[in-house]
Amino acid sequence: MRGQSIMVQAIRISILYFLCVFAAGFVLGTVRVLFVVDFIGERNAELMETPVMMIVCWVVARHLVAKNKNVLNPSGAWLVGIVALLLLLSVEFTVVLTLRGLSLNEYFANRDVIAGAAYLVALVWYALAPVVFYKAGSHSTR
Repeated sequence: MRGQSIMVQAIRISILYFLCVFAAGFVLGTVRVLFVVDFIGERNAELMETPVMMIVCWVVARHLVAKNKNVLNPSGAWLVGIVALLLLLSVEFTVVLTLRGLSLNEYFANRDVIAGAAYLVALVWYALAPVVFYKAGSHSTR
């Protein structure tokens, strides 16, 4: 791993970040759709899931940045967040829409405005979390 460039290491970390967060989201989304939506509605179920996913992003990003603090620099931390976001959106707009039988236009047309805004905030946090924890770690005295 020492011989790899920061870019290669950041991409490796971003793939791991994506896989961990996506796996958690897949499980939570399945539970939400199968067990929660019928009781409280789609909007409320999504709004309940969003902070849980933001905490998942917090935990995973914090762990990965701390574990890899010696191989990341500020641009590497940005790269982790951006590549992970691109991976997530790629999967969201291909696999998930295919499974749900929706076009991209239908996805946006059917999206609840409030839950959609919360999802957008979660996506921004997902992309920024590696940078936040990199900067927090670079100022610590550990």
